[in-house]
Amino acid sequence: MKQDQPQADVCIILEGTYPYVSGGVSGWTHQLLEAHSDLTFHLLLLLAPDVKDDIKPKYQVPDNVIGMTKIILQKIPKGSKHVFKLQSILQELEPHFRQIIHQGGLNDMIEIIELIKPLRKKLGSHLLLNSKAAWAQCIEIYKKDYSTSPFIDYFWTWRALFGGLYSILLEKLPSAKVYHAVSTGYAGICLARAQYETGRPALLTEHGIYTNERRIEIAMADWLFEDKLFSDLSVQKDEGDLKNMWLNAFLTYSKCTYDTCYQIITLYEGNQEFQKEDGADPEKLRIIPNGINVEEYEHIEREPFLPPTIGLIGRVVPIKDIKTYIRTCALTKKSVPDLMAYICGPTEEDEEYYQECVDLVNYLGLEETIIFTGKINIKEYFTKMHLSVLTSISEAQPLVILEAGAAGIPSVTTDVGACREMILGGSAEEPFLGKAGDVVNLSDPEAMSKAVVKLLTDKEHYDSCCKAIQNRVRKYYNKVDLDITYKKLYKSCCQMDDDFSLSNHKNQSI
Repeated sequence: MKQDQPQADVCIILEGTYPYVSGGVSGWTHQLLEAHSDLTFHLLLLLAPDVKDDIKPKYQVPDNVIGMTKIILQKIPKGSKHVFKLQSILQELEPHFRQIIHQGGLNDMIEIIELIKPLRKKLGSHLLLNSKAAWAQCIEIYKKDYSTSPFIDYFWTWRALFGGLYSILLEKLPSAKVYHAVSTGYAGICLARAQYETGRPALLTEHGIYTNERRIEIAMADWLFEDKLFSDLSVQKDEGDLKNMWLNAFLTYSKCTYDTCYQIITLYEGNQEFQKEDGADPEKLRIIPNGINVEEYEHIEREPFLPPTIGLIGRVVPIKDIKTYIRTCALTKKSVPDLMAYICGPTEEDEEYYQECVDLVNYLGLEETIIFTGKINIKEYFTKMHLSVLTSISEAQPLVILEAGAAGIPSVTTDVGACREMILGGSAEEPFLGKAGDVVNLSDPEAMSKAVVKLLTDKEHYDSCCKAIQNRVRKYYNKVDLDITYKKLYKSCCQMDDDFSLSNHKNQSI
């Protein structure tokens, strides 16, 4: 990182997204930067350890971004080979590390930060991961907590988990008036550290709930060296289970993040219950939904004389459950023989999964029905679509539903994230604007197909849904209004004193 960089108004902390991954959180971030051209931003980017050195950005970063700092998770400097009383320091760290992997809290993280901070320029992989003292610490934690797990599996789990934490705690932080993370996890720990060390206010915007997403990944993972598979997405309560070691750490990181935040923002009501379960103070919670520029979409019209056409807009990856969409198309064709279906999104992220989807299309005889378009101009394809379909097993508040809705295109979605509120209306909707499509359970092509068929064959129902979604997007999800909300929040935080204290500002209204 360049030295003596100017202080930014806002430091955005991102984990594995903008500007190197397109869509979702990255698109939201890019729009946020563009919407606040009067503010300066520094991007603190947390990247996976296997990221390529020559990785190319997917976005043209705006001019008001005055700095970018990259942290490669688990990659830390080698540091000095000798530090006075290293063994004593690691022994002091050990109980706090053990608390982290047993759902500790902010006090433990502060103790770790305080022990590391005076030696930050000297510490590195030589001492923290590869020294005899580090080996002794690793063995001690294993004996106390994970002796029933294979040691080699535990060792690599320990090294990856604490290597990731060290990479966050050793890097120099950029200077900013406000620190704003877009998830908990490693980004959240970076946010907590920034707030603690600088005294500046911290904001969190959670699109999806990080701990829930990690639960899914950890439960399904084979890289954790566990032979036992879970029957559901919960993690079992066996303290010797290495999957719990990861999940408990992420739960600790979320709690630390929540405790240091001035405001905890999410996109929809359902997320707030998960945040409270993970320890968030209800008084800090706030909803600011995603928004779109409604006027860009509201005059788009479908081309005449098209066959009934549906589209799934998203990356061809397992979390989007493209295979359920393909099976839905097969069932729908029985009632709508001239159906056309698009899968609109990049296919290169998981080439093996993409090929499996192509094979399924061929197996079901849908080669003339389903078209993989690759990356597209979404507005152009809205002219060809009557219905948007989303089969994801995890989402936050997918913008595609809003974009399609602004164009008067209803959606059938799985019951994930904010989809229910967008399609059926939230609890605060007054007056009720009507159904804007349908919401079905995960991985249920029969229910999905039934809803799709009804919309494509019942004109009165279809027209009613078109009107409802367009009115709902216009009233509740207009980006112009939501940009003003963030502008007021940033302005308030930038003007806070340098000795910012949560207790002093907890009840301040924005």
